[in-house]
Amino acid sequence: MTADTTLIILGASGDLTARLLLPALGQLLAREPERRVRLHGAGVDDWSDDRWRDRVRESFATTDSAAAFAAIAETAYSRADITRPEDLQALLDRAEGRPALYFAVPPAVAAAACTALSSVKIPEGTILALEKPFGSDAATATELNETLAHLVPEEQVFRVDHFLGRSTVLNLLGVRFANRLVEPVWSADDIASIVIQYDESLGLEGRAGYYDHAGALIDMIQSHLLQVMAFATMEPPASLDERDLRAATAAVLRATAIWNDDPAASSRRARYTAGEIEGRHFPSYVDEPGVDPARDTETLAEVTVEVRNARWQGVPITLRSGKALGHADAEVIVRFHPVRHLPQGFRGDPDPTILRFSLGPDTMTLEMNVNSGADPFELERADLVADLGEGALKAYAEVLSGILDGDAMLSVRGDAAVECWRIVQPVLDAWRAGEVPMDEYPAGVSAPEGWPQH
Repeated sequence: MTADTTLIILGASGDLTARLLLPALGQLLAREPERRVRLHGAGVDDWSDDRWRDRVRESFATTDSAAAFAAIAETAYSRADITRPEDLQALLDRAEGRPALYFAVPPAVAAAACTALSSVKIPEGTILALEKPFGSDAATATELNETLAHLVPEEQVFRVDHFLGRSTVLNLLGVRFANRLVEPVWSADDIASIVIQYDESLGLEGRAGYYDHAGALIDMIQSHLLQVMAFATMEPPASLDERDLRAATAAVLRATAIWNDDPAASSRRARYTAGEIEGRHFPSYVDEPGVDPARDTETLAEVTVEVRNARWQGVPITLRSGKALGHADAEVIVRFHPVRHLPQGFRGDPDPTILRFSLGPDTMTLEMNVNSGADPFELERADLVADLGEGALKAYAEVLSGILDGDAMLSVRGDAAVECWRIVQPVLDAWRAGEVPMDEYPAGVSAPEGWPQH
C-alpha cells in the first residue's frame, strides 16, 4: 500500500466524480482506515474549497463512509482549465508525494490535457488514469498512446475499465485455473459457444451528450465486454503480475476477429421505442432530450467474434449489450458441446451443460442433466449455484485502490486498447454504410423480434 499519494481529480465538479469516484474513495478509506491519501479537486466551475468539501462529504455519506471524511478533511479545490499547461503545472506543483491524475472528463478533453502535459514538468512516479473509451478509433488510440509514452512509463498509465474490478475478474480466473474439473475442458474441444452480455433495464438517464455519439457498440462492447472476453479466453498466465496478466489478455485480443470476416452477417443493432418497465414510462430513444435521430445511434448491439488460435478456433463468442430491456442481466454464458452418446434406456433430452458467471453480485451457476427423483431413467435439469458475493469493494473503489497503490494489474494496456478498436471497426463501417438494418424494440421487452434469446 502506498501512503504518500496526492489524488488529483480533473473534472471534480462533474457527475462521474460525485456519483462514482467520491463514494468509492469513501468506501475505500472506510474499509482501510490506515490508508492515507491527499485529495485535490480541479474543474472549470468556480467552486470554493468549502463547496468542494461539502460535495466530498455528501458523496462519502452515500456509501455510509461519512466518518472517512476525516482522513481527507484538508482537501482543496482549484479552478483550472486542464488543457492549459500552466494550469496543469500549478496542480502538479501543489501535490505532495506522488501525484495521481484522474481524468474524470470526456475523452476529447482528456486527450487535449495529455497533449498539454507535454509542456509540463511531470514529477517522477506520476500516475495518469484515463476513462474509456480510449480514443475514437484505432488511429486516435495509437496517437494517444504515443503521447502518453512521452509523458510517463506504460506501467504508470491506467486506462480505467471498472468492469475489471478485482473480485469479478479474480472469481472468473479462480474458478477456471484452480479447478482440475474446469481447466482441461476450457477450449473448443468441449465448448460450443460463449455469450458475454450486459443488458440494462435503465434508459438513457440524461447521458445523451455522450451516449448519442457512442451507442451501445462503442460504449459497452468496445470499451468493456471485449476486455471481459479476453480474461475469459486467455492462456494461463505464469502469475497474476500485471506484466504476465496483461500480456495474456493482449495476446487474445490480437487473435480476435469478426466471425467469418463478415461484419454485416455477424452483427445486429436496434434502438428502443416507447414502452414501460416496472411501471416507469420510457419515451422512444429518438424523443429523449439531447438525441439527434439523424445519428442513427443504437441502444442495443450484438456482435459475434472468434479468437483465432489453437484453443478457440471455431467457437462463436457473442458480445451483447443494450438499454431499456425488460431484464438486467450481466453474465458470461459458457455452453458446452452435447454428449456424443446417451445410453439407450434414458428418457429425456440431454441438453448441453451450461456454466454461467453472473457479474455483480457475482454468482456461478452450473446447469446440468441429472436423474429425476421420481424416475431414475428420466433426465431433468438441475442448477448448482455458488454465491460468490458482491466483493468487498465497489468496482471504482477497486480501481482507485490499484491507482493509489501503483498496481496496474487490471488496467488496460495501450496495445490492448488499440486492438479493441481494430476488432469493432469493420462493424462500425458496415453500420455506417447501411449494411445492417436498425431494428426496433419497445422498452421493456427482452429483445427485438427475431433476435436470439441467450
